[in-house]
Amino acid sequence: MKQNKANLFPELEIVILSLEFRTIPEERKKVLQPLIDFIQVKATNSETIRLNLICTHNSRRSHLSQVWAQTAAAYYNIKNVYSYSGGTEATALFPMAAQALEQSGFRIGTIARGNNPIYAIKYGENEHPIIGFSKKYDDEFNPKSEFAAIMTCSQADGGCPFIAGAEQRFPITYDDPKAFDNTPQQAEKYLERSLQIATEMCYVFSQIKL
Repeated sequence: MKQNKANLFPELEIVILSLEFRTIPEERKKVLQPLIDFIQVKATNSETIRLNLICTHNSRRSHLSQVWAQTAAAYYNIKNVYSYSGGTEATALFPMAAQALEQSGFRIGTIARGNNPIYAIKYGENEHPIIGFSKKYDDEFNPKSEFAAIMTCSQADGGCPFIAGAEQRFPITYDDPKAFDNTPQQAEKYLERSLQIATEMCYVFSQIKL
């Protein structure tokens, strides 16, 4: 399965190897199964797999999910996967979310500064970077049709009953690490949430049969 897979940064690969799928509760695996089924059908038919990971502000959970989904696809050698992210409004990628990714071995460069900076997030030396910036889910940067809408926060899931162009919609929600902003546990909780998302996205792609 892993032949010709992407060459991830060694420190990032060590983190992925340390993830324990057994920590995912059975009930949570049932939540993830419809997404696995969606990706499996696409992969079996050699179709493009577009994933749009959506949260309210496109600042934390949706970015973490986008980055880990793209990385997991590369690690498990699932081809033609394109991960995007968006919000119901645009804000900015929160610095602590980027820091949590850096702690796991991603390398992040700044393309543009300002109120809504644009980042290049790399998981491998020779791999195309993931472009990270805050945007609405229907931004021109994102696909307009033939994509899965993955709702990473309950507020966006409840507030957006209809996502135009989505083939299917999957509520895979996470607790917001923002709850720990400006507390002594902030860095720990952001890393904890990032690694939870990493574990689940890697589990999803590990289940795809080629």
